[in-house]
Amino acid sequence: MTDDEFFDFCQQHPQLRIERTANHEIVIMLPTGSRSGKRNFRLNLQLGKWWEQHQSLGEAFNSNTGFTLPDGSVLSPDASWVSAAKWNALTVEQQDKFAPVCPEFIVELKSATDSTKMLQAKMFDWLRNGAQLAWLIVPETETAYIYRPSQSEPELVQGFDNELSGEAVLPGFRLRLAELR
Repeated sequence: MTDDEFFDFCQQHPQLRIERTANHEIVIMLPTGSRSGKRNFRLNLQLGKWWEQHQSLGEAFNSNTGFTLPDGSVLSPDASWVSAAKWNALTVEQQDKFAPVCPEFIVELKSATDSTKMLQAKMFDWLRNGAQLAWLIVPETETAYIYRPSQSEPELVQGFDNELSGEAVLPGFRLRLAELR
């Protein structure tokens, strides 16, 4: 299935959340439960509030957004951010489909039906494709994993009384994990 055919397939099935692996295998994602939806909203709300003050730096996206990565996969993180330089280099047609760009920042929020092991592998896929900062948040255990290209293993943050920093990628952004309980 070509990129255009995959995009059309996804448009014909708007009730499904669909991703494609680098091997062009189609992955149907289950809808999240209400608690996961609540957490996802709160995550994106915090990112959106930061974006309102930093719009000139780039664009923020929610979990409905698919990106075509350099390895050919099409993934949809729960929250993401793309710098203005990368976003503005795309044509309008590219922006209207699954943009061929890897966000510099992504967040995956584990839901009850997700496999932590599979999500951890996916985080390294994001880094291999160009993400500069990636967070995997696991509400059940109140843990977060911070992935950076310069590190072979993620940094573990235990406890939702902590905040995660957007570091140099998202200057001034701090995610309050307590809001994701």
